[in-house]
Amino acid sequence: MTTPASAKTTPPPGAIVPALKEHPPAEFASCFGCGDQASDGIRLKHTGLDGKVVETEFTVVEAHQGAPGLAHGGILAAALDEALGSVAWMLGERYVTGRLETDFLAPVPVGSTVHLRAWCTGVDGRKAYLEGEGHVDGKLAVRAAALFIAVPEEHFGER
Repeated sequence: MTTPASAKTTPPPGAIVPALKEHPPAEFASCFGCGDQASDGIRLKHTGLDGKVVETEFTVVEAHQGAPGLAHGGILAAALDEALGSVAWMLGERYVTGRLETDFLAPVPVGSTVHLRAWCTGVDGRKAYLEGEGHVDGKLAVRAAALFIAVPEEHFGER
């Protein structure tokens, strides 16, 4: 499930969920989602953080296309997963994606800048429930809901 199991773990509208800390460190230069050295990566750029919502964006390039002239759905899902992962990182634990549900609502042309917003809707033990959306030219194009699972640092191995 990508929604909290009980009402007690779901914050009411306007409630403060765990405060988000600073953006993830820039040590992941080769990360497909956020790395600035990933040649065909998404290269998400964080543009905002207000303590509850992460804002980020990327531009769809030719290497990201599926159907001619349009972004591949997997790229859009990966971008949302990365934005949601930024929220999970800022919750203060180390999380991995357990489940990601993505709805594709409008085609996204190559050359478009996709503006992503992501936030936490609840935390229950090791589970973090997250949602996000992507807009192109002010129009909702893609949205996602996810369940992230907290894991120990050792899960990621030696760096």
